Amino acid sequence: MNQQQVGDLPAAIPPIEGQRGIIAYIDAEAHKVNAIVNKICDSISKLREHRTDLISAAVTGKIDVRKEVA
Repeated sequence: MNQQQVGDLPAAIPPIEGQRGIIAYIDAEAHKVNAIVNKICDSISKLREHRTDLISAAVTGKIDVRKEVA
């Protein structure tokens, strides 16, 4: 198919109010996704900080990480 053939095809375009409704829905969903992504990024940051603290405590001997054999 070439550009002319594609341009000749009928296209279903919703009325402007329908388009606005679609945009509002997508914006709301994108906002929800962005909020979740931000929470996940915050959690990852806190987990990395906690990991660093645990490694530091293990290296300095503040916690015992040796496995006891029964």
